[in-house]
Amino acid sequence: MNRNAKIYVAGHQGLAGSALVRRLRAAGYGNLLVRTHGELDLTSQNEVKEFFSREHPEYVFLAAAKVGGILANSTYPADFICQNLLLQTQVIHEAYKAGVKRLLFLGSSCIYPRHAPQPMKEECLLAGPLEPTNRAYAVAKIAGIEMCWSYNRQHGTRFLAVMPSNLYGPGDHYDLHDSHVIPALIRKMHEAKVNGVNQVVVWGTGSPRREFVLSDDAASACVFLMNLSNEEMDAILVAGHSLPMVNIGCGEDSTVREVAELIADVVGFTGELVFDASKPDGTPRKLLDINRLTKLGWKSSTGLRDGLIITYRDFLARQTLTEDVGSVSTSAN
Repeated sequence: MNRNAKIYVAGHQGLAGSALVRRLRAAGYGNLLVRTHGELDLTSQNEVKEFFSREHPEYVFLAAAKVGGILANSTYPADFICQNLLLQTQVIHEAYKAGVKRLLFLGSSCIYPRHAPQPMKEECLLAGPLEPTNRAYAVAKIAGIEMCWSYNRQHGTRFLAVMPSNLYGPGDHYDLHDSHVIPALIRKMHEAKVNGVNQVVVWGTGSPRREFVLSDDAASACVFLMNLSNEEMDAILVAGHSLPMVNIGCGEDSTVREVAELIADVVGFTGELVFDASKPDGTPRKLLDINRLTKLGWKSSTGLRDGLIITYRDFLARQTLTEDVGSVSTSAN
């Protein structure tokens, strides 16, 4: 990608999208297109069509999505499948019509079968039943992968899908009900420490294994892939044995219990962790096979502990900002 190329990052305020913007700007890309939901509703066919017709981006990072943890996915499956299908369909189709040179679609490791062989290769897609707690979201993401593949075959586009493992990092959503495990536990343990509570409840048995990659590392991988030569890119896109997709991960996983204990140490929570086995565990294990990515020349550089320290600092900074805004609002009233 030329440093002056017009690049559209869809979902720039989210966890993955904000990391992509940071990475692109740090690498010298200064012609970035970003729009808030209020400025551009990606589920609206007319708005997306008008945006691409007017702006003509050369490259697109499709990081916009409705995301959430087990509770959110279980509670709002219709929202997850409908909103994700709508927005990705509009963006992928209009990117093709506008002649976008390359598009990168961010999927999720949840697209793989619940009991897929570990580590999960790209070829595992559609090889078995999905995890029930996030099936609606996974089906939407699988449809996005299929769209990329279909447009490549029929129209000669270069649309690539990437499957990151569980993302965490600066800009995460620290909601206790709708967020993923790391941001939710960071908030839980911080509030318990501040309020002198000596017990924190963690959903599930703590035995499932998860692979976590810092959002900034994942963004680095995405920019790396978008800068592959045409020959390297086409070797992935036209491979007859699999869909045009690449796993992004760090190659290591941990149990939820181990992650919770590490978060407690980083946050400084010294109380008891109680695992509620009445709550769902989700998929037993989700470790990605990242050989395809490492053979291309990229690997993750941030360990889990260091990444959690970065994320907790971000959480504290956001807490301070919220408190400052609240105090200003109170004074104004």
